[in-house]
Amino acid sequence: MARQNVAVIGTGLMGRPMAENLLKAGHDVTVFNRSPENPQALAKLGATVAATPAEAVQHADLVMTMLPNGSVVSEVLLDGVFEAAQPGTLFVDMSSIHPAIARDLAAAAQSQGLRFLDAPVSGGTGGAARGELAIMAGGPEDWIAEARPVLDVLGKVTHVGPFGSGQLAKLVNQVIVAVTIGAVAEGLTLARAGGADPARVREAILGGFAQSRILSEHGARMIERRFEPGGTMTNQIKDLDAALDVAAGLGAVMPLTARARELFAVYAKGNGGANATDDHSALVRHIEALSGLLVGG
Repeated sequence: MARQNVAVIGTGLMGRPMAENLLKAGHDVTVFNRSPENPQALAKLGATVAATPAEAVQHADLVMTMLPNGSVVSEVLLDGVFEAAQPGTLFVDMSSIHPAIARDLAAAAQSQGLRFLDAPVSGGTGGAARGELAIMAGGPEDWIAEARPVLDVLGKVTHVGPFGSGQLAKLVNQVIVAVTIGAVAEGLTLARAGGADPARVREAILGGFAQSRILSEHGARMIERRFEPGGTMTNQIKDLDAALDVAAGLGAVMPLTARARELFAVYAKGNGGANATDDHSALVRHIEALSGLLVGG
């Protein structure tokens, strides 16, 4: 594997373990994050810490961004980062943003002699730590091939189409995840309401047609009441809003997604808004409350 100079902008819940894996794989990694704690921890593992995002990209072969939303990605890249990069630098945005924003950033990059791929991920913090993310890449196939020595460290890369297609694939992922989280939450709540042990019910159906990663991992979270964020309520709602916006523009009707979005939003507003940082599997709390069940945790 060829060693590359990789800049990582955004080292939060997802970006930090991704940067750690790149360091373990032998890449030269420069990091920038708005809060200093994670970069300093990465510095102890061999990363170079940049004072600004523009400084981070000056000598990079590949720039990876993992930021909260499209507004932040656009602000960071268009406010000096594109200008600071060497001609031809390959940018790989792994954030979850609206497909239209991804297409706009790809055009802006090309107008400045740069290259841009949208490559959002699925798999949560666990997948990031294990290097097992599902990576959905949009853009020219030869650029994706060039990025593979870096992306293969992080997970499995699939080329899904032209600019913006990676983000569209992520929205498809988030629609399925959201609706399935709701179904698992309702099913386990039904078991509890009927007097069955939800843990035993989950175990019984894991080998049947209801088997899914959501039932396996998030179902366990719901039963064990572990709601520290892997994927937050805020991010889930953001992605559902983008999915519904894209669907409206295409004339696609998604009633299950719309209802799931409402349920997530109501829960997120609870506890003075503090619920918004819970893991999205915490939707089970809202379903239980609607059912008149008081469950600890």
